[in-house]
Amino acid sequence: TPQERETDDEKNWPIATENVLDLRYDSNHRAELLVDQLLFPAQDGQKSNPNVFVVGSTLQRLLKGAEDVGLFKEFQDGTMRGFTYANRESFKDFYGDGEGFLSDAECQYIIKHELDTLRAKNEEHVPGYPKVKLYPGKSVVRRLQSKGVLVQYFPLHNKEDLKRLSFSWYKKIKLSFQPLDDIRHYFGEGLALYFGFLEYFTFALVPMALIGIPYYLFDWEDYDKYVLFAVFNLVWSTVFLEVWKRCSATLAYGWGTLSRKKAFEEPRAGFHGALGFNPITGREEPVYPSSKRQLRIYLVSVPFVLLCLYLSFYVMMVYFDMENWAISIYNENPNFATGILLFVPSIIYAVVIEIMNLLYRYAAEFLTNWENHRLESSFQNHLVLKVLVFNFVNCFASLFYIAFVMQDMVLLRQSLATLLITSQILNQVMEAFLPYWLQRRRNKKVHKRMRRMMGDKELPLLEQVQLETEMNTYLGTFDDYLEQFLLFGYVSLFSCVYPLAAVLVVLNNITEVYSDAFKMCHVFKRPYSEPAANIGVWQLAFETMSIIAVVTNCALIGLSSQVKAYFPESETQMILIVVAIEHVLLAFKFILAFVIPDVPKHIQVKLAKLEFDSLEALKKRVSTHFYVWNKILIYCFAANCLLFFFFFYIILRLFH
Repeated sequence: TPQERETDDEKNWPIATENVLDLRYDSNHRAELLVDQLLFPAQDGQKSNPNVFVVGSTLQRLLKGAEDVGLFKEFQDGTMRGFTYANRESFKDFYGDGEGFLSDAECQYIIKHELDTLRAKNEEHVPGYPKVKLYPGKSVVRRLQSKGVLVQYFPLHNKEDLKRLSFSWYKKIKLSFQPLDDIRHYFGEGLALYFGFLEYFTFALVPMALIGIPYYLFDWEDYDKYVLFAVFNLVWSTVFLEVWKRCSATLAYGWGTLSRKKAFEEPRAGFHGALGFNPITGREEPVYPSSKRQLRIYLVSVPFVLLCLYLSFYVMMVYFDMENWAISIYNENPNFATGILLFVPSIIYAVVIEIMNLLYRYAAEFLTNWENHRLESSFQNHLVLKVLVFNFVNCFASLFYIAFVMQDMVLLRQSLATLLITSQILNQVMEAFLPYWLQRRRNKKVHKRMRRMMGDKELPLLEQVQLETEMNTYLGTFDDYLEQFLLFGYVSLFSCVYPLAAVLVVLNNITEVYSDAFKMCHVFKRPYSEPAANIGVWQLAFETMSIIAVVTNCALIGLSSQVKAYFPESETQMILIVVAIEHVLLAFKFILAFVIPDVPKHIQVKLAKLEFDSLEALKKRVSTHFYVWNKILIYCFAANCLLFFFFFYIILRLFH
C-alpha cells in the first residue's frame, strides 16, 4: 500500500537487510519500493521468523509506475488515455499530489510489476542458498518462486475498504446491481468482469425462467409440447452472448482496459529449460524446444484425456445399469419407498461426476504443468481445453444418450433435474460453507498462537499478516467460469424438456453472488489485480456451447411426435428437413454475430478519436522536429558562411 516517507533517502529505500537481495538489478535502476521487516516474537525458545517483509511504495513512484505499466485513465475531455506522469494534472480526478487517483488494485498491480521485473545483474548465488543461482537478465522473483525460496507473496486486505465493500456488496440483501466499480477498485478488472458476467447471466435467465414456469406447470405430462420453447432457447442463447460482448466492451472501456496494449509476457515461474537467448528481448533465459512439448502433448496428454473419457463413459453405463435396477424394483412393488429409490442412481451419479471432475482437474493441472509451457496464457489455454472437454463429456454424455439413443424424455427430464440440483448443492457446500468452516478453525488457532506469542501487546499488523498467511490462495476465476459454463449448458442444451432449469440456475446464481462475495472478502487471500478487457477464452467456450445447443435443440424438435406427425411415411425426409433448418439457424446465428457490433458505436467513435489524436500528435511532433532541424541547419550554414567571409577578409588584409 502507498506509504509516505520524510526524507529523499528513505524514498529510494531498498531492502538492505543481511542475507536479503537488494531491490535493484543494476546501478542505474532501482525498484524504489519501501520495505519493512516484520519480526515475530520468539516462542518456546524458538527463533523468530526474520523473513517476512511488508512492501510498499511512495505515491510519486506509483504514479511513475502507472505510466510504465500503461494504465489508461479518464482525461478531462471524457476520453480514456494512457496515463503519463508529465501530463498527470490533465487527467480527471487528479487533485493536488494525486492522493486517491489510483485505486488500491492499481497500486498493487504496479508494485507487483516492479517486483516481477527485477532482474539479476550478474550470475551469482542467492545469499544463504548455495544451490540456487541467479542468471543475468532473469527475473529474481520468479526464480526464487520456482526454487521455493520465496514461499508466497500477496497483498494484504485493507480493513476499512473491505468493510465498506462488504456492506455494499453482500451484507445487505437487496434487489440491485452489484457495485462493480467498487469491486474493480479493490480486486481489479479481472474479478470485476467475472461478477459482471455472473450478474448479466442471471438477469438474462429471467425471461427464460418467466416463460419456463407456466410452460412447466401447464405441460408437465405433455412431453411433446417443447418445440416452441426449444425455438425460443435457440434465439436466446445467441442474443445472450452477442449482447454480453457489448456490455463487456462498455465496462472495459470505462475501466481503461479495452484500448490498453497487452504487456509483453514474461516466462512462467515454473518454466524450465537449458539457458539460451530470447530472440525478441536478447536476454538470457531458459529455452525449451517446441518439439519436445508437442511430443508430451500428443504422446502423453492426449492419450490420458482419452482414457479419462473412456472411464467417464464406463461410469455412465454403470449408472444406467443402476437406473434399470431401480426401475425394475419399482415395477415389482410400486410404493413410496421404491418411488424414492428411482432418484437414488441419479443422485449417486451426480456425486460421482463432481468427484471425477475434481480429480481430473488436479490431473489436468499436473499434466499441463509437465508440458512446460513458457507463457501463462498458453498454460491457461491448454488447461481450459483439457478441463472443458472432460467436464462436457462427463456432465452431459448421459443426457445425450438418454435423449438421442434411448429417446426417453421422461427419464431425460428426471436426470437433468437431479444432476442440476445435486451439483448446485455440492458446489455451494464445497465452495462456500466448507472453506468458511475450515477458515474459522484456522483463525481461532492463529488467534491463540498470536496471544501466546505477544501476551498483552497489541500488534494488529503482525496478527493480520499471520491470519492472511494461513488463508487459502484464490486460484483465479477458472473454477467460477467453469461452473457458469456447465450451468449454461444445462439451460441451453436440454431445458426445453425441463423448463424449470432456468429457474434453478437463477436461484443458484443469486446465492452464488453472495457466497462468492463472502469468500473473496473473508476466506481467500486478497488476489493481485489482473487487467482484463473481456472474459478471454471463456467467451469462445460459451459460443461453442451455444452452437452445440442449436444442433441439440433441432434434434430434440425432430424427435418430438408433433414433428413426426407431419412425416408419417418418410422419416428420411423429416431428418433432412431438420438438418436443413439446423443449418439455416446456424447461418442466422453467424449473421447475427456479424451484424451486431462487439463494441457499441459511441465507444468505437471514442477509440477512433483517440487514435486520430495520437496520429496527429505524432505528425506534429515529427514536423516540429523537422522544422527545428531545418532551422539548425540554416543557422549552421549561415554561421559557416560568415566564418568563411571573415577568414577571407583577414587573409586579404594580411596580404595587403
